[in-house]
Amino acid sequence: MTAVSATARARYFSASCRRRQILDISVLPDRIAPQYEKTLTSSLLSLRWPQPPRNILLMPKLHAPKVIVSAIEFAKHIHANYPDLNLVFESHIADTIHDALPFPIYTTPSANCSFHLARKVDLITTMGGDGTILRAASLFSNQNIVPPILSFSMGTLGFLGEWKFNEYKRAWRECYMSGCPATVEDLVGPHTQASATSQLPDKEASGEENQNIQRLSGWDRVRGNGKSMGITRTSKILLRNRLRVGIYDSEGRNLNEQLAAVTDHYGPPQPSADDAFSHSNAHQSISPPPLHAINEVSIDRGHYPHLAIIDIYVNGHHLTEAVSDGILISTPTGSTAYSLSAGGSIVHPLVKSLLITPISPRSLSFRPLVLPLNTQVVLKLSNRNRGRELPVSIDGKRRMGVSAGMEVRVEGESVRKTAGVWRGGVPCVIRAASKTSVNGASEDDDSWVGGLNSLLKFNYPFGESGQGH
Repeated sequence: MTAVSATARARYFSASCRRRQILDISVLPDRIAPQYEKTLTSSLLSLRWPQPPRNILLMPKLHAPKVIVSAIEFAKHIHANYPDLNLVFESHIADTIHDALPFPIYTTPSANCSFHLARKVDLITTMGGDGTILRAASLFSNQNIVPPILSFSMGTLGFLGEWKFNEYKRAWRECYMSGCPATVEDLVGPHTQASATSQLPDKEASGEENQNIQRLSGWDRVRGNGKSMGITRTSKILLRNRLRVGIYDSEGRNLNEQLAAVTDHYGPPQPSADDAFSHSNAHQSISPPPLHAINEVSIDRGHYPHLAIIDIYVNGHHLTEAVSDGILISTPTGSTAYSLSAGGSIVHPLVKSLLITPISPRSLSFRPLVLPLNTQVVLKLSNRNRGRELPVSIDGKRRMGVSAGMEVRVEGESVRKTAGVWRGGVPCVIRAASKTSVNGASEDDDSWVGGLNSLLKFNYPFGESGQGH
């Protein structure tokens, strides 16, 4: 049995056919950090690649054969038209898909997967519903930098998905070329360098000509003609705030490392100087760094028949003793998920806030709350729970059971730019608005408002088909 297992592991990163290989992600070049720039006409950021992205993590929906077929189609298109790109898959997907692809693909072993992906992946492309996007974000739940996510809606709901799959050629080209100083037509011809230089300001053309031509050297291998974003047009980025989560035992010891090691195969969080996380009632900083949630953190009564009893503290002050089926702490992104079903408010993703939503509270006066993003919330299990261990879930995945005296500490993750690099949040590529306006409002709100109307049937009239909404 041992010899057979060793052989299987050896074949995992080898190949039965020379071109149908699964290679280790460690051989790829390190990630290219994209630049996100503020604009005067939009609350969204502009995506600008300093050089072409190279390593793409492709994440199709799990247990969906039709989506796997579409992923193969997408991968073949990328390989045929963007020859410098490397396609990365999760290990279980790579094992399923590599025989259908006549070129090598890359993956990483389960151990410490998050660390390797954070070092190597430039861009994530998801193909599925909102759950697939959450799965992508969860791969970086212990990292403070997440690659941009380009999402194709192929799932049940798709509120977070921006593109239909039949638009994938256009969507991919726009994202890949975002910020490139020359158009695709110029890049595919022999006059690439002359065209690129002519589009640069005189100062740059004379003093930094070689550097800028080098930046274009990857884009000039794009095959086929078509419209590029150009130097003045870029894809838009919505940085979705996350929650920073720490779980403590009754003696104030942080359990995050144990949490990751026991319940997650992505490996323990990687220490970072940017991940100091403290509360006014805490005696020490959390070490290791916190886990992150893009939707919500929840404590519920699980399979017990009795209601959960949870003390809620806000910025060190006791807010209330909640007696309910559970408590949700949500992001604006998560306000249209579990929190919405529990009666919470719908909050625009650009509003820097967090939500406290009770799940079926005993008291009718316990109403959902919307608080500033930097609010420090502590959920402490009351001794009145009679020794019960209640489950804690992060983005719907059960992480740990907490008992009397234990605490779940939550606050909003700050999104900031340090040393020219944006840290925090989940950057999602947003499609251009279908309509334009003078003040740019439609550019920010088009997909979100459209999602409320078409997917959530906001204020949907009874007895009508809904067409035209």
